[in-house]
This record gives sequence, structure tokens and C-alpha cells, in this order.
Amino acid sequence: MIVTRSWLSEFVDLDGVSNEKLYETFNAIGLEVDSIKTYEMPEKVVVGKILSCEKHPDADKLNVCQIDVGTGMRQIVCGAANVVDAEYVAVAMIGAVLPGDFKIKHAKLRGVESEGMVCASSELGLPDMGKGIMILDESIGELEVGRELGSYANVADTVIELELTANRGDCLSIHGVARDLSVALERELKTFEYKNSSKEKLGIARVADVQSKGDVEADLSFALAAVESMYAPFLIHLRLAMVGIEPVETLSDLLHYAIHASGVILRAYDGDRLMDEDEKILLHVESEERGIVTISSNEKVVSVVGVNQSEEKQANNESQLILFEASYIHPDLLVEAVANSSISKDELYYKTSRGSESRLRLGIEYLASLLEKHSPCKCYDGYLNILTNWEPLNISVDSDEICSIIGQEIEKSTIVTILKNLGFEIHSSHSGNFGVVVPRFRHDIRNIQDLTEEIVRIVGINNIKSQPLAFIESSRITNTTTRYQFKKELRHCASATGLYENISYVFSDRSKLEAYGFACVEEALDLTNPIAEDLNTLRSTILINLLEAVKRNVNYTEKSIGLFEIGAVFNAEREQSEVFSMIFSGQDEGESVVSSGKPNMIDFASFVERLGAIIGAFELVQCTEKNSLIHPYQSADILCRGQKCGYVSKLHPIVQEAYGIYETFIAELDFDMLLPVHINVKAISKFQGVYKDLSVVVDQALPYSEISNNIAALNLETLKKWYPVDVYEDESLGEKKSLTVRFFIQSMDKTLEEGDIDTVMSQIMEKLEQTCQAALR
Repeated sequence: MIVTRSWLSEFVDLDGVSNEKLYETFNAIGLEVDSIKTYEMPEKVVVGKILSCEKHPDADKLNVCQIDVGTGMRQIVCGAANVVDAEYVAVAMIGAVLPGDFKIKHAKLRGVESEGMVCASSELGLPDMGKGIMILDESIGELEVGRELGSYANVADTVIELELTANRGDCLSIHGVARDLSVALERELKTFEYKNSSKEKLGIARVADVQSKGDVEADLSFALAAVESMYAPFLIHLRLAMVGIEPVETLSDLLHYAIHASGVILRAYDGDRLMDEDEKILLHVESEERGIVTISSNEKVVSVVGVNQSEEKQANNESQLILFEASYIHPDLLVEAVANSSISKDELYYKTSRGSESRLRLGIEYLASLLEKHSPCKCYDGYLNILTNWEPLNISVDSDEICSIIGQEIEKSTIVTILKNLGFEIHSSHSGNFGVVVPRFRHDIRNIQDLTEEIVRIVGINNIKSQPLAFIESSRITNTTTRYQFKKELRHCASATGLYENISYVFSDRSKLEAYGFACVEEALDLTNPIAEDLNTLRSTILINLLEAVKRNVNYTEKSIGLFEIGAVFNAEREQSEVFSMIFSGQDEGESVVSSGKPNMIDFASFVERLGAIIGAFELVQCTEKNSLIHPYQSADILCRGQKCGYVSKLHPIVQEAYGIYETFIAELDFDMLLPVHINVKAISKFQGVYKDLSVVVDQALPYSEISNNIAALNLETLKKWYPVDVYEDESLGEKKSLTVRFFIQSMDKTLEEGDIDTVMSQIMEKLEQTCQAALR
């Protein structure tokens, strides 16, 4: 990006700011200066006024000019063809030394005396402005005959070339660079104001109209002007030459000048060529695909927004009715769309794809002011607009976090002021927190780190104190990671017990779920498009899927089948939860020499042992679950940490026979209930404990859980744990059974004596006699 000092001064006051200061400031705010050059006019080059111009008597290509140079009139012979059109010119007086050590002397050309030289731009060390001499006008300031040309700041200008990173498309204009510079220099950005100076207020809607179709993701603004003739002043041509834009024709030069100044993408159409049969301009804007927006007239595409323009409808110097277009489209959207197409791109695509200025009114009014100021024209009143429903990005900002990222304390007020001056909107400010609305022209800002970079740029990287890096890693342990880790460990434990993981669809057969007494998703909430007839609803249990898998393995002649699955199930309201399901069918172990080729079949005790190896300690109590897979006499609820989390059961013989499989055991547990919880540590005793067995006779129907609950209700301090070790039934006991329970007794304060132990055992026996009608065996 190339800017000039005088051009920047139109948007920000640079009085008292040296070129060295500009150089330092640009580098400090991240707009790296690639080169800086100040044009210094040679001495004795002054403004001259041509009083007369006549053909040289002996040379067809020379003219003899009488020029007022302030100190008198000089006769100068000039060979430039455009001198006949000039009034004010740059005159190198006798004694002036031009670049290349070319000294102006008195001369005689073809017999005619010449006292100086009328200069072209390149002869004064300025960029080449094309053939011919420079024709000066008051665009560079009030012209005073005899005044040194070097005293005009717009001519003796400083040209600065900036090296921009790819994300800084907002600085591809004089206005964009001035916006950053004004913040760094703490000077107010000058606002551009425009008023239509045409006395006749002609409404654009009388002549033109624009219609959109579909979801158009681009902003467009159209203006109309009736132009008698085109004129671009000297300063426009000079500045374009300084920033490296080659002149084409007047209208094209004006467009390039306005684009470079404002950053808004501008195009011009010949209004007469767009007229339809009713002598009205009607444009159709349509989104061909996401990112590709076309503008059509009379059923022909005249441009693709931000990409190209049809040469057939382009305006030129001869056009008398010109329709101007200002456009903006998000660069990411555009680049993605164009990259996958064969659409041809013109020179403006570069600016659009980097990120152009979104304030369309700035560009179109800047152009209108140039036309009205320098060319006889009438700008129609009003604009035709198509605007998108753009939703700005809001970023929640903590000033302490910004300071932490920078590594230096910066006051919140300073942070807020910098962001405001850069065009960000601040809202909901409270304590150190506030919200930031990202302006549209900063499409590269996405998070607090990007905002922090903006603060650092303006504060100045050289003003940030050097500090050693401090790497502070935030905790990554969340409920999600804990859940994932436990699920991973559960899989490993299940695999270690010889089970294979089964993966099945979250769908099941509604008829089987209903037949086996499982809840089904309400029909109003069920699948509208099942993937298969036997997978026509969301499953409420995984066990049906596991049974199908066991059946397939039996058909493949497998004799020992152990499977597990962790997955989602759904209740009648289609609320999702997760369960751990396990199934084992057939032989408890593989055939080997140890088992003589006849291994035992899986039984309840062996299955529960495997389950314990996977999920850890649990209790079994009388089964309360109701479905047709459960065996009425070999089933139990599973308690984890005192709460029911699932059930375990032998598969009902009828179901076993229906599936044609071996004896099978099943379990299904709520995954959330299995998740580990934080357990506070408890002190352990340094004194020896003792184990004591107690055999009692109780009713056969009395479950062990009731006995255990009554023992727990005693809340004996020295009684640490207890568990059943033997159950005996005999004809001699009748409807009674003998149950042996083992107790572990230990004190935190001393080694227990016989009396202490007997007291505990007596309390236990007394409690069981009262509540369970137990008798000592």
C-alpha cells in the first residue's frame, strides 16, 4: 500500500509530525514501512503563467512562449505539444539545477532566444505523468506566479510504501491508513462530509431502479450523475503517479483515485446503454451461489460483485449519463466461491478479496464530490441500496485477561479508548469486563487475542516491557473429559475380563421392545423415516441388540460369547441417557487341558464376579426391575454407593429358547451412576483388627439385604465391615436357612480385648433376634 503525506493530511492532521515520526509510528503499529521518499523540488523552479504561445518560425514541433515568472516576462522555447493548452506551468529559471546535474542556461533554439525551460514531471524528479509538460492548477493550492514550486506541500510530497500483512485489507486505502495513524498519534480522524450542490434536485428513482432476488449476501449502493464533460485536476494525476497507478482516461482515473482514497470498491456504467424500452435503468441483483452475486440489465450480466465488470456496459469519458456502483462483499465468502469457479477476475478483485471498506456511502460521496468540484455535472438526489442483514461479532472482554496476555498492566480506560478510536463499539461496561462489537471492515478480528494485538499495536511494541514467558495452563479437566476418561477405563476393564465391545445402531425393533416389556418412544416423537423395518424406533435398552449379536455368534458356532456396549438409550419422551450393558452366553472359559475340554458354563456367581471386576464394588438386593428378559429367581438390583444403578439377571428361559442360544446372563447399568465421585480420605487404625463369624438361622424368604440394613442401623464405631460367607439349607431346618456372616472389628484407639469383641457380637445378635427373628445356630 502506497500513501502520500499530503493525501493522509486530508483525513488526519499531521501538522508538527515529522517524516521520521511517521516512519517510527507506522512501524510501531504494525504497518511496516518498506520505503519512504520525499520529493524535493530544485531551487529556481517556479510557477509561471503563459501569456502567449506561437509557433516557432523554423520548427514545426516547437512553440515560442511568453511566460510571466513573477520577476518579469521570459521567452521560452518549448517542444511539448500540450503547452498550447496550458496556462500555469512549472518553469525552471536560468541557474536551476535539475536532477541528473542538468543546469539550465541561456540558449538559442533554431535562432530563437530561450530563457529557461517549461518542465515535465520526470524532469523535476517527480513520477512520470505521461507525455508533455505539467499543467498546473489550483488543486495544489493557490497559484502565485513566481512562487517556488517546492513550497507547495502537495507537490514536494512524501511517498510512503507500507508492507501490509494479508489480514489488513482495511488499510488498503488512504482513509484506512489514516484511521490507524490517527489513533497512534492521538489525533482525531477527520470526517468527510458531502452535500449535493446541484440546484436541480433530480431523484434517482425517476430514472433507475434496482431489484434483488434470493438471499443476496452483498451490500450495494448506486448513484446517478449527468456529466457534460470530464476533468481531473493536476493533483489527482500527480498523486496517482506517486502511488503507482498508471493513467488511463479521466473517468477511470477519478474512479481509481476515489477507490485508493476511500477503500470502497467503485464501478461506473454507461446509463444510456443500460436503458430499457421505457427509457429506464432497471438492474436485477441475484445470488447465483453463495458468494457469487451478479448484476444484470436487460437480461445480460453486467458485473459480478467484487470480481469483474462487463466492458460493453462500462462508462467512459464520452458517457453523459453515468451510474456509479459501490459494493461490499465479505472477503472470505468471496474467495471461497471464486476459488472453485472459472470466473475471470479484474484488478479490483485484489482489494475485494483482501477486505474492502464496507461504508459504501464514504466512497460514493467522495467520488461525487470530485465530479462536482472539477467537472460540469449534476448528481441525482438519493441512492438505490441493497443491504444485507449483517450481524456484528460480539466479543466479551476482560481487561485483566488482556493485560495478562500482554504481560503488562494497561488501564481499562486506555484499552477502551484505543478500541473506540479504531472503530470498535463498546457496550455493557462493568468493572473490568465489557463487550466489544467488531466493525465490519475488520473481518480478521475474531477473539480476545486479536483484540489484544490491536492494543499492543497502538501502545507500541517498543513500549511493552520485556518479561520472561510464563506458561499458565488452564485446567482441561471438565465433566466431558472426566466422562470420556472413565468410559475409556471401563472399556479397558471390560476387555480385560475377556469381553468384546459391541457397537450397534441406536435403533431397535419396536415390536420386540414392546414384547419384552420395555418402554418405547411415543409415536409422535418417533422416527419418521426408519432405515430398516427391524430398526424402526430409538432403543430404550441395548440388551435386545446384544441378544441379536449373541444369536449371530452362536450361528457362527462360537461357544463362549461375552459382549459389552456403552451407548445411548431413550425413554418415552425421547430423552437421552447412557447405559453400560453386558451379556455373557455359553462357556465360562475356553476349552483346555485343565478343563479336560469340558469347561463350566457361565453361572450367576461367575457373571457377577466378572461384573465386579469391571465396575468395582457393589451390592445386590432383591430385584424390582420388570421386563420379560429377567429370570424371576436369578436376578437382582445393583446398588452402587447405596443407590440403585441397574440390574443383573439370568436370561429368562423362554427368551433363551426363542433366540436359540446357550444359558445367558445380562446386566444393564446407568452409566452416570457409575461415574467416580470424590471421596474424602479416612484415617486407618494402627491397631490390629479381628474377624468374627456369626451363623444364624432365619426364614428362607428373608433377603440378606434386610439383615445387612439392620446391622448397619446399629452404627457401631468398631464394626468396620461385614459380608455373607455361607448359606446352608437342609430338610432339618424346614422353612429356615442357615446364614453365616463374617465381621471385621477394629478400634482406632486400642487393641481390642475379648470383652470388647463379645460386646459387639452380642449387640449384633440381639438386633437380629429383634428385627429378623434370627436364632443362633
